[in-house]
Amino acid sequence: MLSDSAEQGRAGADHTAERTALWRALHVRADAPPHVLDDEIGLRLADPGDDWRDRPDMDERATRRVRASIVARARFVEDLVVERAGEGVDQYVVLGAGLDTFAQRRPEVAARLRVFEVDRPGPQTFKRRRLEALGLGVPDGLRLVPVDFEGDWWGQVLAAGLDPDRPAVVASAGVTMYLTPEAVETTFRLVAGLAPGSTLVSTFLRPIEDVEPEEQPQLRVAMEGARAAGTPFQTFFRPPQILALAREAGFRTARHVSAEELAERYFAGRTDGVRPSRGEELVVAGV
Repeated sequence: MLSDSAEQGRAGADHTAERTALWRALHVRADAPPHVLDDEIGLRLADPGDDWRDRPDMDERATRRVRASIVARARFVEDLVVERAGEGVDQYVVLGAGLDTFAQRRPEVAARLRVFEVDRPGPQTFKRRRLEALGLGVPDGLRLVPVDFEGDWWGQVLAAGLDPDRPAVVASAGVTMYLTPEAVETTFRLVAGLAPGSTLVSTFLRPIEDVEPEEQPQLRVAMEGARAAGTPFQTFFRPPQILALAREAGFRTARHVSAEELAERYFAGRTDGVRPSRGEELVVAGV
């Protein structure tokens, strides 16, 4: 059973964001330490009920590599934000924020930043309600920005206080596959127009034939689930394609962060098969 507060906001909950939060928690509950990311706050926000680990999409073995990819990308983005904050960057934009928990887990860093969590109104309302229900609230430096991604969403972010004349880190994790190629290009161009010193870090989904054979059935299930939910995967990139897109959009630098690099950085020495899949990788582009 859902708690009363979760029941009130459930209409606005995003299933993909919920699943991502639960995979992050499953990494803590099911995988041996050291943990790449210690995040059970997202589980508390999602409030999925006591039997959440019995769900088919939470199968510990079948989701081992996908949850490794989820925590690897989150940790990489977080490390980048902390690094840039140490260099004086004080704006952080999270596109498609879902149940992101950076501001709650890393308050000492978030206190030095203005954090903009950007998402659709329904998920934003749900998250605000859950933060209040848990007694966490919305700290002064956190802006929850509800937007219509089909409209002038960038203008809404600027209206919320993003200063385009100061450097920012903009993160887009688990978003590009749901967008058209034209929408991805538009997003890249908007971020490339920010002040010098700004950084975009974005995940991208590789074509299914690029994915490890044993992981392809899991990706097909995810694709079918997304299609059934009305949010089909639309865009896939190979590394040279997304690097070319970043440069054409106006970024001064662009580099591909492979699954192998993430594995070496965060999963070295593990023998339990917990390592990220090459299905989803990252690009880091600098203005």
